[in-house]
Amino acid sequence: MMRFWRLMFCVLILAGVVSCREKTPEKIPILDFFKTPDRSFFRISPDGKYISYLKSHNGKQNLFVQSLVDGKGRMVTEFSDNPVTDYFWTYNNQIIYSRDMVVTDSLTMFALDVNTFKTRQVFTGYKVKFRLLSRSRVDPDILTVSLNKRDEGIFDVYHLNIRTGALELYITNPGDITDWITDTDGRILLARASDGVNTTILYRPDEKTPFKPVVVSNFRDAIKPIAFTGNSKVFYALSNLFQDKMALVKINAETGKQIEVVYKDDRADIMYVEYFKDKHRMDFAAWEESKPQKHFFSDSVKALYDKISVNFKGNETRIVDRDSAEKKFIVYTYSDRDPGSYYLYDNATAKLTRLGEMNSSIEPAQMSDMKPISYTASDGLLINGYLTLPQGSDGKNLPVVVMPHGGPWARSTWGYNSEVQFLANRGYAVLQMNFRGSAGYGKAFRNAGFKQVGGKIQQDITDGVNWLIEQKIANPKRIAIYGGGFGGFSALYGVSFNPDMYRCAIVQNGLINFFTFIKDAPPFFKPYLKMTYEMVGNPETDAEHLRAISPVFHTDKIKVPLMILQGGKDIRSNITELNQFVLELRKKKVPVNYILKNDERSFFRNEDNRILMYTEMEKFLEANLSAKN
Repeated sequence: MMRFWRLMFCVLILAGVVSCREKTPEKIPILDFFKTPDRSFFRISPDGKYISYLKSHNGKQNLFVQSLVDGKGRMVTEFSDNPVTDYFWTYNNQIIYSRDMVVTDSLTMFALDVNTFKTRQVFTGYKVKFRLLSRSRVDPDILTVSLNKRDEGIFDVYHLNIRTGALELYITNPGDITDWITDTDGRILLARASDGVNTTILYRPDEKTPFKPVVVSNFRDAIKPIAFTGNSKVFYALSNLFQDKMALVKINAETGKQIEVVYKDDRADIMYVEYFKDKHRMDFAAWEESKPQKHFFSDSVKALYDKISVNFKGNETRIVDRDSAEKKFIVYTYSDRDPGSYYLYDNATAKLTRLGEMNSSIEPAQMSDMKPISYTASDGLLINGYLTLPQGSDGKNLPVVVMPHGGPWARSTWGYNSEVQFLANRGYAVLQMNFRGSAGYGKAFRNAGFKQVGGKIQQDITDGVNWLIEQKIANPKRIAIYGGGFGGFSALYGVSFNPDMYRCAIVQNGLINFFTFIKDAPPFFKPYLKMTYEMVGNPETDAEHLRAISPVFHTDKIKVPLMILQGGKDIRSNITELNQFVLELRKKKVPVNYILKNDERSFFRNEDNRILMYTEMEKFLEANLSAKN
């Protein structure tokens, strides 16, 4: 009998240990969250005989190619310094890949012949940005591209010969064209221009006729041409010219008149459409109020998605590439807890073959749900967002990291976020809010953020924190704020003007001075300056306002510890000014952990730098949000 009770006692002790383990998730190594993706960016050759992908080698993204005929794979590049940053297939089995040399501010592009695996350089440029506009079926060696080669602020259109590297000027940009739209033959018959306040859609019926304006809209509205419908006199566009929410519409190219609303959602903007240009086929429209949604226009495409998606219930599924015959498809599937995996789908056999995972070190069961939430701002406006709670917690009295997004005219979205999951794994609740001005919620909501970057936008963030406190989710004495870009500005604004709300702040490539941010705008940003004056503020007429909200002028208001992360090659930051800002804070006895990496731009791309960043972040948050403090 005594033996029985001893055994039961051991069982109960063991059960208690297991229960504790369930409540306290395993601390996952930082490297597991932030290492270079195992395999990513899978694509398929137009003839369906090869797949390609980027894979980590020596901590850098390198290009690999695998034959679907015999299954043999090959590493094409072996870079250990600057990784492959982008690539695409041409119609004659050439892969064009690029390397962005951060230290030298140069871009180099190469062509790989998959038949011989020989590589040749096809383009290099200093401080040049490259945009692919069209690949040609008729002459696969010719790409239609736009480059700011002649002038850093102006993108002309060229034909690039990938055999010889020869660049032939196709269209000279008069100076105000921001977007060029090609048809299936690579001809440019549509363009979008901006004077900084008004947007003009230009059209020409053929390449010999001059462009003429057909639609003019104010920056408070939005219109974005997508492609011709198959009729060269009608084009698809995303537009909110005659409604609050962005809709998929058809426009008469000759008159500029909207002739049909193809699809709209009453709650959110249509943010993306899938258009298969080769067949002039509109596949679906997509939007996101809280989670991604799709509306299909093609029964065959919907049936295809249904057959694939049934294998990944609870996950979002996207076809990211296909061969020309639409026999084989590259599928990407992910969720808020799953970094994602790539699959090859054979339409003839309905067979799915797993190609690789974005991050094999992450176990979805150990991750946390990203839950859509909403709260009411102090002026009555509904604010949507996401709340992620640490596994094993009861969701009450938690330390919190508030993460306002950058932009500010961007948004937070549902899906896997390595930073959010890392913080949740360390025991922090994470709040992300789509404050007024954020994309995706309609014109009125977006425009409500104009001239409010240091006003109601910041109040929306504060209201979100107060909502967490009212819901008993947040421990009001253990709250931090972290963001990058405009999110970094919001973090600094929060600790400057709400000093009792936050225990500390983390700032990555943060905006500290609106005067220099606007004055030092890179040349290619010049077409948007007038719009910036209207949306953010004019340094001359709104000088008092911009000075009142720029953190650089308010070092005396900051009392809590800061962590500042900065890339030395970030073109939107004034490093000298930032260094002085840090110096002034330290003079005022503000603890500042300042990490400057001269080989980085806005966000840390080098794996070693990323691991250092998040290691320091973990220590910083532990020191300032610990229950002992």
